[in-house]
Parts: sequence; structure tokens; C-alpha cells
Amino acid sequence: MITSKITSKAQTTIPQAVREALRVRAGDELAYKIERGKVIVTKAASMPADDPFAAFSEWASEHDQRAYGKL
Repeated sequence: MITSKITSKAQTTIPQAVREALRVRAGDELAYKIERGKVIVTKAASMPADDPFAAFSEWASEHDQRAYGKL
């Protein structure tokens, strides 16, 4: 089992073996899910940095692409 300590500021270092298993590096985000008293840590899905509207999927239809894709 891999462990790490919590600091007085509620921070911890993610052990190297865990970082490698998740393929995370500086700047990546983690996602946490709590299930029955356990926490599941995964690498959070990243959004393309060059598309500021990537979060607005309601405007991502084929019709919208034809109408507004060249703006």
C-alpha cells in the first residue's frame, strides 16, 4: 500500500508511483469520487485550452457548426 502524510494545511504530495500510474504532471487536475467510505482518484479530463467555448456543448450541433463555424 502506498501512503502519504497530510500537512497542517491539509496538503499532501502525491507519491511518484501514483503520479506515474495516473500519468499526471504539474498543471494536470485530479478528480475525486467518494464511494462507501473510499476515495477514487483519477486524472480529470482536460479541455482544449485553445477553445474557450469547449464547455458549451449545447452549441456543438452540426447545424451550429455550419451556421457559426467560420466566425
